[in-house]
Amino acid sequence: MGRTVVVGDIHGCFTELLELCDAVALRPDDLLVSVGDLVDRGPSPAEVVGFFRSRPNSVVVMGNHERKHVRGVLSYAQEITRLQLGAGYADAVAWMRTLPYFFENEHVRVVHAALVPGVPLDEQREEILCGSTSGEKALAGIVPTGHWHEHYTDPEPVAFGHHVTGREPLLRDGRVFGLDTGACHGWNLTALVLPGRTVHAVPAHADHWSVTRREWQLPVLRTRPWRDYTWPDLTAALSRTQDPWLDEVAAWAELLRSSLPALVAAAQALARELPDAALRAHPAAPVLFQARTGRLDEAALTRRCVTPRRTLDLATALGVPLPDLPGAQSSTP
Repeated sequence: MGRTVVVGDIHGCFTELLELCDAVALRPDDLLVSVGDLVDRGPSPAEVVGFFRSRPNSVVVMGNHERKHVRGVLSYAQEITRLQLGAGYADAVAWMRTLPYFFENEHVRVVHAALVPGVPLDEQREEILCGSTSGEKALAGIVPTGHWHEHYTDPEPVAFGHHVTGREPLLRDGRVFGLDTGACHGWNLTALVLPGRTVHAVPAHADHWSVTRREWQLPVLRTRPWRDYTWPDLTAALSRTQDPWLDEVAAWAELLRSSLPALVAAAQALARELPDAALRAHPAAPVLFQARTGRLDEAALTRRCVTPRRTLDLATALGVPLPDLPGAQSSTP
């Protein structure tokens, strides 16, 4: 009969996953269970997702990182994963939507982050099981002292991840197994093998998150919606990160903002030249009417051109050549 092999948070560490499977001598009839957080922070999320999707006899529990992708809540780590997965991102997220929030068989219970002691798994709140921010707040209100697993008295073993326990797993009473040993941070990737309840680990090859966030900083920056930020938001975004390319963004933004007097002059000249019918049909008609009635100045145009895109669109309509953002990419893969 096959075993149940529960693996801690993998976070895109595919090489370590394969090495751990070798270390436990994973067989085709073994049930392989991930506690969730297959993706984000590591170098190879596509390969990790593909491995679990293609391997028969495998289960993945919903982690808070999968949930972020499913809900479209993308911070830096998720933006990197979106680019890493490329054209396969939408399909991967569609698969993530199918993931269960817990797994249970005759050997073990598996959740990503936590559970409320004494409550059946099918009555647990999803946000607590996966460890979302709201779930952690809710759990703190229910279990105000200590950790939830310190109050766990059910006879069934429980395995979970989410909170890094250090290089070694959290083991308590032969029933509680915290398996997130920081593989993406350069520590270990850990598995629990049942029914024997033995623990196996392999060392990470690098501090993957440090390497990944450096390597992907510029690609992520290039996909940010720089053209659609308001000017104050653009200034704030530029101040949060240091990268040479952002100097080009800042110079481009300054060029657009300094073009307003030229746009005012172009609108005034065009308003004088166009007949009424042509002016009404013009894509910059509201601005041209302001110019014709003497109400257009730099302050008025500033109130209209609240983003780089609006400035570029007006310049195009008025026939004033302005450069687009150099080196930017679409935010949609």
